[in-house]
Amino acid sequence: MNNNEYLKILSKLNILYIEDEEKIKENVKATLKLFCENIFDASTIQEAKELINQNRIDIIISDINLPDTTGIEFIKEFRKIDKTIPIIILSAYTDKDYLLEATKLKLADYLTKPIDFKSLQNALLKCVDEILEYSRYIISFGKNIEFNVLHKKLFCKEKDCELSLTNKELALLEYLIKNSNRVLSINELKNYIWEDEIEATESAFKNLLNKLRAKIGKESILNISGIGYRLAY
Repeated sequence: MNNNEYLKILSKLNILYIEDEEKIKENVKATLKLFCENIFDASTIQEAKELINQNRIDIIISDINLPDTTGIEFIKEFRKIDKTIPIIILSAYTDKDYLLEATKLKLADYLTKPIDFKSLQNALLKCVDEILEYSRYIISFGKNIEFNVLHKKLFCKEKDCELSLTNKELALLEYLIKNSNRVLSINELKNYIWEDEIEATESAFKNLLNKLRAKIGKESILNISGIGYRLAY
């Protein structure tokens, strides 16, 4: 796979960038947007945790010095939950103690500020390589059904064929994936999928939900009684 293909994959990923210095954050964020469509930014670890809980994050980029804790401590804690998501640390230091701590955290890269364009690009391409290695862009459901997040395709391994998705089925599935860490109310789902409130009826939603469940498995979309729905995979 060549660099252009890696860059195409990168453009579809979600990056979380944690930096408390506003000017630096805006400059780096502007550079990141040259590579990727979706950039989430946070100034504190608490903000970062909220974004992680509410969105699908594919790559984390964090400054080492933050107001509520260090980037190293945050990653140590995060690695207890997720051992494979690619993480890049940014630091003004080249201190050996920092480097030693960083090597224990399975980082994709450790970049020293100020960051140049080429170094950032190379680090991001390493992240894509790790994502491909761990197949993080493939979501597996029951009954040998897989969804390729990057290519937006549903595939049945048992029958070795692609399963077609309507635009609304794809929108519902992607929204459930993006918000897989929380329960989504029916109203939120309807408002996201239908622009016209008149079309967003209970029966239209239930019909759409049942059609998607028939393709990925009923047990893959949990009904939390009285609250809403959440994806399970």
